[in-house]
Amino acid sequence: MTDAWPTASYQQWAATCDTLHAHTQVLGKFAVALAPPEPQLQHAALRLTARGWETCPLPAPDGSGRFVVLLDMHAHEAVAEHSDGRVERVPLTPDRPVGDVARELLAGVRRLAGDVHIDPTPQEVPWSVPLDADDEHATYDRDQVAAYFAAAGRAASVLTEFRAPYRGRSTPVNAWWGSFDLAVSMFSGQPAEPPSPDFITRNAMDAQEVAVGWWPGDPRHPVAAFYAYAHPAPPGFSDGPIRPAAAYWDSALGEYILNHDDARASSDPHATALEFVRSVFTHACSVCRWDDSLAASAHGDPPPVH
Repeated sequence: MTDAWPTASYQQWAATCDTLHAHTQVLGKFAVALAPPEPQLQHAALRLTARGWETCPLPAPDGSGRFVVLLDMHAHEAVAEHSDGRVERVPLTPDRPVGDVARELLAGVRRLAGDVHIDPTPQEVPWSVPLDADDEHATYDRDQVAAYFAAAGRAASVLTEFRAPYRGRSTPVNAWWGSFDLAVSMFSGQPAEPPSPDFITRNAMDAQEVAVGWWPGDPRHPVAAFYAYAHPAPPGFSDGPIRPAAAYWDSALGEYILNHDDARASSDPHATALEFVRSVFTHACSVCRWDDSLAASAHGDPPPVH
């Protein structure tokens, strides 16, 4: 066992990354179709578990119980698992298109849970072919997936620790299948005007928040990175005293960035990444004029268990 963080570069595994991203979109579509709606579209979010990306338990349309759908990144399978113990498994193999996996997984879910229908239109990605007809994304390198999963797990641990003591409303560490990132949002309790009228934005960004997260990169930023932003961001937000020294404001992305490899190169990557997200949050609370007690709580210990 080692504490060393793995490398993570989109450039090195772009084809597999895009295929894996498309697979997560299939999972997300089940959540959208069946989970009870929540504020900020929380019902649509997935979770990063010890096995991989996974839905929360979803109600079976036939009334038989609950089920989850997941990508098992150890066994390299798409899995549908019913609360009564029945399981459907779809292998993820090196040259199998997303469309094949999506169709077989949907058929398996229907055998377990009844008549399920999903919208196969991909979201927040540059491709538009329906997920159940996607023959383009078929590259799946198991070693690259394992390296990604190890890096994502390290990042999730940072975000989990950052969120733990906060006394305001916050999200769990969400795995977002649209943008293929891990993120936690902290809310001030005040509403906000969404920056655009599209469905996702007007529902996801209708409250004041500071969001911090990690993603494996994409063509705009082809290396993995931690990021942080505030919504709405007032003047001066981009000029904060952010730590560590390797962190910077990316005007194109509109976010503070700490590249994964800069954290990895430090003597304590976990502490370095935690310092970054805490420093952005402190700065955001100051310039956004959040309640001082909320800002302070993010630096405290979790409350004691009585």
